[in-house]
Amino acid sequence: MSTPSFQNALKVPFVEDGMAIGLYGGSFNPPHQGHLHVALTAMKRLDLHMVWWMVSPANPLKDPNQLLSQEERISLSQAIAKHPRIDVTGLETTLGTRYSADLVAHLTEQFPTVRFVWVMGADNLTHFHKWERWEEIVAKIPIAVIDRPGDTLSTRSSRMARKFMHSRVAEADATILKNVKAPAWTFIHAPRVHLSSTALREERSS
Repeated sequence: MSTPSFQNALKVPFVEDGMAIGLYGGSFNPPHQGHLHVALTAMKRLDLHMVWWMVSPANPLKDPNQLLSQEERISLSQAIAKHPRIDVTGLETTLGTRYSADLVAHLTEQFPTVRFVWVMGADNLTHFHKWERWEEIVAKIPIAVIDRPGDTLSTRSSRMARKFMHSRVAEADATILKNVKAPAWTFIHAPRVHLSSTALREERSS
């Protein structure tokens, strides 16, 4: 039986008209301080009211046999993301959306007065073009890419960066990203946290 904390996490977080909210999705398998660093950096540099830390039920690009249960990943995320302006949520399970493109379409339609920004670590940008209907995401919502160790240079050659080069917002203007009509994206340099979920999983199994 699932815990009350997990059931609460399946609800859509509180939202008001005009809010600027970062959507930070991922497997978080397991979550770590590097994830928190990305969320806090996005909140500060983009001048966001909230960040929704969205723990996905699954990842079509990853091996499901290596995936902890969503309830466990949410619990671990809640233990790390203890911040009054971060909501850890499993709303994708509630909404029944499998792909990020479906989630973005649903939220932007349901909350047309909310300024959503998609937040991702730079490590995700290099294979972003493999996501289902990735161009739809770029067309619907501004995107903030937060620097991650080893990914600063590779992101410049990513398919998304090349195709939408002229839609890039200068890092110095990152606070206006939430008000810019998509397609729009920015790359934010920040102090790096040398942690990865892959390394943590390998450490657990060794």
